[in-house]
Amino acid sequence: MILVVDFGSQYTHLIARRIRSLGVYSRVVSPNIFDESFADVCGIVLSGGPMSVYNSSSPKVSRDALESVQVPVLGVCYGHQLIAYLFGGKVTRSRVGEFGKSIMYLKDRHALFDGVPNESVVWMSHRDVVEEPPPGFIVLGYTDNTSVAAMANDGRRIYTVQFHPEVVHTEYGIKVLENFVFKLCGCKADWNPMKSVNEFIGKYSGVEGSALVAVSGGVDSTVTAVILKRVFGERVYPVFIDTGLLRSREREWVENLFGRLGFNNLIVVDESDRFIDSLKGVIDPEEKRRIISRLYIEVLKRVASELPDVRYLGQGTLYPDRVESGSTSRYSDRIKLHHNIISEESLGLKILEPLRDLYKDEVRELAKLLDLPDEVITRHPFPGPGLAIRIVGEVTREKLELLRRVDLIVDEELRKNNLYGSLWQFFPVLLSIKSVGVRGDQRHYGYIVALRGVESLDAMTASFAKLDWGFLERLASRILNEVDGVSRVLYDVSNKPPATIEFE
Repeated sequence: MILVVDFGSQYTHLIARRIRSLGVYSRVVSPNIFDESFADVCGIVLSGGPMSVYNSSSPKVSRDALESVQVPVLGVCYGHQLIAYLFGGKVTRSRVGEFGKSIMYLKDRHALFDGVPNESVVWMSHRDVVEEPPPGFIVLGYTDNTSVAAMANDGRRIYTVQFHPEVVHTEYGIKVLENFVFKLCGCKADWNPMKSVNEFIGKYSGVEGSALVAVSGGVDSTVTAVILKRVFGERVYPVFIDTGLLRSREREWVENLFGRLGFNNLIVVDESDRFIDSLKGVIDPEEKRRIISRLYIEVLKRVASELPDVRYLGQGTLYPDRVESGSTSRYSDRIKLHHNIISEESLGLKILEPLRDLYKDEVRELAKLLDLPDEVITRHPFPGPGLAIRIVGEVTREKLELLRRVDLIVDEELRKNNLYGSLWQFFPVLLSIKSVGVRGDQRHYGYIVALRGVESLDAMTASFAKLDWGFLERLASRILNEVDGVSRVLYDVSNKPPATIEFE
């Protein structure tokens, strides 16, 4: 396997994800991993991170630790700077930060960059720079703002890059990782996501008691339910909570789906009035998430108390959920609270998360292997808090109904124009402000709807979808003509980062 040492970057697990996509198992570990043995490890990656190597509280490993390992090491961003710092190079604070796309120029050919042209696009996110490499290291690449964008010490088998090879914006990033994993580490491609599932099933096979699994009809929770059914059989109870914050006909869709999947004990709980009433007057998005999370836990507790011998709760939590909630590292920042990340203490049940270290595309691959319907596999992600975070500001029944009508039109047009399958997500957002318009020669004062369409592989990064203006015009025309209460339609052209996919 390849170990990825977590120094707090939002992209740390994305490194592991990219390596796993090459067929090599990879897992994320804390910096104290160097106190343990390295059985079955063929390489180590030091991740990026938000702090400076000169900060006394920044995470570090020792030079002795790096020199003691018997496998190749790759430093990325902060890891690049840390290696330079530990081995006697010069790391300084640059007057100008380097964020986003840059051009890297190769100075010296090396196995790390086999198949990479002399000039290529790389993704940077740093302010500290390596001005001078440590003794024994050679400079492999540079940019207009960074004199040491990549370096190597073949004797020590240590290699570093200032850019992020794991993000899709780095043109030959996967090639760099491939060269490190296979050419420099000598790993074998013999892993796939089903191995993790089989290990999970083997670990819990034969346990006593029963389990709840909160389901929404999305691919994550559905795959989780199917996996837990292989562990618990009829002792697993899928629970669908109707929060009143869902899209049109969502409840009927889920009931039909789980019937077809052979679940005879789906529990449907209608708490729509309670959830909607609890959000009255609430504007702050994090407060919305906290309220929804609290009520979600209360409902699950009540359901668990009414069933025989419930000891476990299955969650369809993916790694991006844990990254954005800041639960993956004490050095990571929290982007947003996730209502579906429930602690064992809050519920009093043991939490089972068979997908916790996987990304959406890996889960979809699992769904295919588990023979789930295509309509589940290709379904666009829908946030756990539902339309509550697609309504900017206070959530009301009027706004929910308006947004549901818009959402139906969006879904119809995407499918009619064969665009649904090519997009990661496309959805409407109801803004909190109104705008003047004209209808039938009369003044019309209605809400503004923003359309958000993105392309992505894993939701860690995303680019706004460059859709045909004719399609967008037709879609906007339908919304304005068919949904009374909307006076203007906007299209979001923000990428992630710096924006997130959801508005709140």
